[in-house]
Amino acid sequence: MRGLRALRESGNTLQEAQTRLLHETSIQNSMRQWLQLQSAFEWQLQQSAPLFEQERRAALVELQARLRRLGERPTP
Repeated sequence: MRGLRALRESGNTLQEAQTRLLHETSIQNSMRQWLQLQSAFEWQLQQSAPLFEQERRAALVELQARLRRLGERPTP
């Protein structure tokens, strides 16, 4: 039982640290990190793109439909 308690506490500590880091990270740093990850894994993304193309297109069609419906709502 003590091991479970220690595991929960360390998990809570990790989550608190992650939350703090997210709040401290600027938009510029977040974008820089995203671009670095994109660059590092681009070849894998290109190789796997055909596997997800149909799903991505369906998601874009759904997003466009939702945006269209949002734009059609009458204003009160």
